[in-house]
Amino acid sequence: MGSFLVMASRLNPYIAFGGNAKEAIEHYQKVFGGELVIHTYAEFGTPADQGGDKVMHAQLETPAGLVLMAGDMPPGTEVPKGGNVSISLSGEDETELRGYWDNLSDGGNITMPIEKQMWGDIFGMFTDRFGVDWMVNISQAQG
Repeated sequence: MGSFLVMASRLNPYIAFGGNAKEAIEHYQKVFGGELVIHTYAEFGTPADQGGDKVMHAQLETPAGLVLMAGDMPPGTEVPKGGNVSISLSGEDETELRGYWDNLSDGGNITMPIEKQMWGDIFGMFTDRFGVDWMVNISQAQG
């Protein structure tokens, strides 16, 4: 019997944009690093004058194992207005997480400054310059 690799199921954020997905996902690549693959609507037959230059699907896979997907809404459709979902970054590496905070929140709107919280961790929230809501939680050793 031959062996084969079975990929486990993954849950990934997928962000819908209204025309600036390329700018946003390239910014996220600068923040997180990693491999970025972008496919445009033109690759699947949409003429440039009808939105073919926009991103149909982009996927960023970071060295830390994070996967972020994004795309522009199809021409003629509205960007969904969420507000009930945030992307959460959490862990124990304070330097790494504060770096993500600084780079992602730059040009955005901080809704809760990143600081020590009643549960003992350092936590904050913001909306980035692309309208995406983020939360950052830095776990603190309890001792």
